[in-house]
Amino acid sequence: MAEFPEPPLEVPRLRGRGLVLRPWSEGDGGVLRAASADPAIVRITRVPAEFTDRAARDFVAHQARLAELGVGFPFAIEERGGAAGAIGLWRDRADGGRASLGYWVAPPHRGRGLAARALSLAASWGLAELGLARLELHVEPGNTASLRTAERAGFAFEGVLRGYMEIAGERRDLAVFSLLPGG
Repeated sequence: MAEFPEPPLEVPRLRGRGLVLRPWSEGDGGVLRAASADPAIVRITRVPAEFTDRAARDFVAHQARLAELGVGFPFAIEERGGAAGAIGLWRDRADGGRASLGYWVAPPHRGRGLAARALSLAASWGLAELGLARLELHVEPGNTASLRTAERAGFAFEGVLRGYMEIAGERRDLAVFSLLPGG
């Protein structure tokens, strides 16, 4: 089994399933503006609640810093020539063979299966190229769209972790899904 790469991490460009996963760039302000208007995205991510050009630049710089520090691979999801959302594959420091993924799609880009395609592409890359033994997703049980996305991408539901994480000042339950090599 391969270990998660050591820092600094180079975020690759992944192509497939009608999209590109790529490093964030300063030209991605439009998708950040759209995402900042969605309270659900702002509540669980570092997308700025109040969009400004400076906040967008800071977000992009933070994504680069996460890779530099070895925290994980932050990707912009690009479809039709522009960013539409985000997906990240994140190191689990407790176990070098395990990683987690998180994703969001800005409201104007929803409803086309973009998240499931991005999740499938990132997961395939993590298992095949990084040699990871286990990928996990943690999803709020009430987030029906994200639960369906996990299932469409081939992740198996394992259960609910009660009071697992503090989100916006409140302990929240999270559904856990997994994907192993070979399904």
